[in-house]
Amino acid sequence: MEFTPVLRSELLKIRTLRSLVGALCAVLLTTALFSALAGGDSGGPDADPLFSAFFGVSFGQIAAIAFGTTAVAAEFRGGALSATLAAVPRRGRWFAAKAVAVGVPVMVVGLLTGGVSLAVGKAALGERAADLTWGQEVRGVVGCALYLTLMALLAAGLAALLRSGVATLSLLVPFLLIVSFVIGDMSDSFADVLPDRAGQVVLHRTWDGAFGPWTGLAITALWAAAALAAGVWSVRRRDV
Repeated sequence: MEFTPVLRSELLKIRTLRSLVGALCAVLLTTALFSALAGGDSGGPDADPLFSAFFGVSFGQIAAIAFGTTAVAAEFRGGALSATLAAVPRRGRWFAAKAVAVGVPVMVVGLLTGGVSLAVGKAALGERAADLTWGQEVRGVVGCALYLTLMALLAAGLAALLRSGVATLSLLVPFLLIVSFVIGDMSDSFADVLPDRAGQVVLHRTWDGAFGPWTGLAITALWAAAALAAGVWSVRRRDV
């Protein structure tokens, strides 16, 4: 089977699973809500207005991760993957289609989320957002979409490697909410290359770390690529 019909099939799976549609909606709602709350907080004169407007991404990424995890982990329940591979024997082609089917919806929702978060955040910030330039705002919106997409793909790759949604979420969620901050307090230099810390530099107006916004996203992309490579290796080498 050619790649295009395989991709259509994977996109159809996503549209028909309520949990996946709900996770995409949660990306937008959660990010916008927490961005509004962060913007309403005074934060002090030294607070970064751009990051305040996109503060909710730290929470919205959990929904993006849940989306990527569930989209792949669902294949390992109830013999679904056996049926899929019967129709698409080339496992690499199927996994590539799955990755695209995960990345494209998150990218679209991420752009919408970035725009809404910026609008909501600026409204909550008021005059504190007056100094933001058009270039910084565009970078924040595009960076938000790319970051959420990369984190969803990272989760998709790990889900294929671990073959369990529970295991993947049990690994990633505590890491992002707890471990990453602990490591950051212990060693800033090491924290700079963590996928979440590196990728979120693009959401800051200014930064003090070793990497700039696009370099940071490139580091997150390397993490996602490594996870996808491990995932496709697992799909190809291990029995269904």
